[in-house]
Amino acid sequence: MAETQLPRDLPHPLRTQKSPHRAAVQSIHSLDAFVFTVPDLDEAARFYEAFGLEPKREGDRLDLYTVGHPHAWGSLYQAPAGGVKQLQYLRFACFAEDFDAIAARIVRLGVPRCAPHPLAHESDNDSSKGHSLWVVHPDGFPVQIVVAAKSAPDAGSAPVVAPRPPVGMGASPNRARIPKVHPRRLSHILLFSAKVPEAVRFFEDALGLRVTDRSGDLIVFMHGVHGSDHHLVAMARSNGPGLHHLSWDVANLDEVGRGMEQMYAAGHVRGWGVGRHVLGSNYFNYVRDPWGSYSEYSCDMDFVPGDFDWPSADHPPEDSFYAWGPKVPEDFVTNFEVQAEVQAEIPAQAQAQAQTPAKG
Repeated sequence: MAETQLPRDLPHPLRTQKSPHRAAVQSIHSLDAFVFTVPDLDEAARFYEAFGLEPKREGDRLDLYTVGHPHAWGSLYQAPAGGVKQLQYLRFACFAEDFDAIAARIVRLGVPRCAPHPLAHESDNDSSKGHSLWVVHPDGFPVQIVVAAKSAPDAGSAPVVAPRPPVGMGASPNRARIPKVHPRRLSHILLFSAKVPEAVRFFEDALGLRVTDRSGDLIVFMHGVHGSDHHLVAMARSNGPGLHHLSWDVANLDEVGRGMEQMYAAGHVRGWGVGRHVLGSNYFNYVRDPWGSYSEYSCDMDFVPGDFDWPSADHPPEDSFYAWGPKVPEDFVTNFEVQAEVQAEIPAQAQAQAQTPAKG
């Protein structure tokens, strides 16, 4: 069977203007890009190609695309000799009419400014156009705010339901005929943070994100007010900054499982899943990358429309980490970007849940 590909053309162009119901709200609308360094770009290209993305080399960097989508979701660069994987900076996008208000708010709040990151694209670094602003995240890494089209979706990604086969024919193809899984878009990023309360205030007060759900300061999920998945950015408590995982939206639960098998076949057998989260409600499978962080196949996540104010809540971690799934790996929330003796906290409550039978 020929491999099934998504259409190359988007059904709708990326939005560049605000909706009327958020006219009075000045906020970023998308995580425009993540940037981190890795010890081996060739190894990174092999990993993400096996995962189902479209990695493209552009000079000294590796840009990550999804099939059929024009947006480059992030970029990877070669780490210095002997270096490790490390988050370098994040780029967030806003609508043109919001930029000046966000910039003024950053000044009023006293958020520290910084010089452009040395790895930033020159085209995104031209502050003379008034559309690029660099600030320092509470955990110490740079954050850039730019004017760009909205890459975060305006509606939730509906699961694709395969048609039922004729009576007498099995619904599942043979393993040799199963097509490759290709994620549709980036869903969210989860960061390690040693300063979760300060990071929440930064994203809320300076950038305009809102808390969707949380478990105290152990983990916090934040969405964009112009419409985004349940979380556009999430933060987990650690002893330093870092990247825990990138989450990629796929068509259905079958693709989550097929993605797991796809990565098994490519030699990437460490991870966690298949399971279902409580906060966000998405089905998941996490695949550990060669540097200790993860890429997640995710489907059917809760969505926060741009005209809806989600009722934020604080949930007990032992009852809200995941609804079902295999035992959590012991090093699942280890931050390999900090020194070996400064490891991230492994939530005892989440680990305890792995030993607790689900309630009927």
